[in-house]
Amino acid sequence: MSDDPETPATNLDDEDFPAYTMGRAAELLGATPGFLRSLDEAKLITPQRSEGGHRRYSRYQLRLAGRARELVDNGTSLEAACRIIILEDQLAEALRINAELSAADEEG
Repeated sequence: MSDDPETPATNLDDEDFPAYTMGRAAELLGATPGFLRSLDEAKLITPQRSEGGHRRYSRYQLRLAGRARELVDNGTSLEAACRIIILEDQLAEALRINAELSAADEEG
């Protein structure tokens, strides 16, 4: 197998690889394409565009969209859901960095 980062095998493991079309993403989430467009408009997720201009979503973006759908389905406004998800994502990143720093301190 090649070490080229653009090989298909590598892309399968890449959380940020835009592997899903809008239709497939909507199907996986049980949502409408309009819901996905609204997440783009709210700037929660910004899908990449194919050469033909079609939206393409990554697994990471689908997780965020799934969380947004869950919150909205439970009565949270889209704007509030997006803010909650951004804060949850920032907290997860801060906890990850803290764990790395703690591990480095224990080693050193």
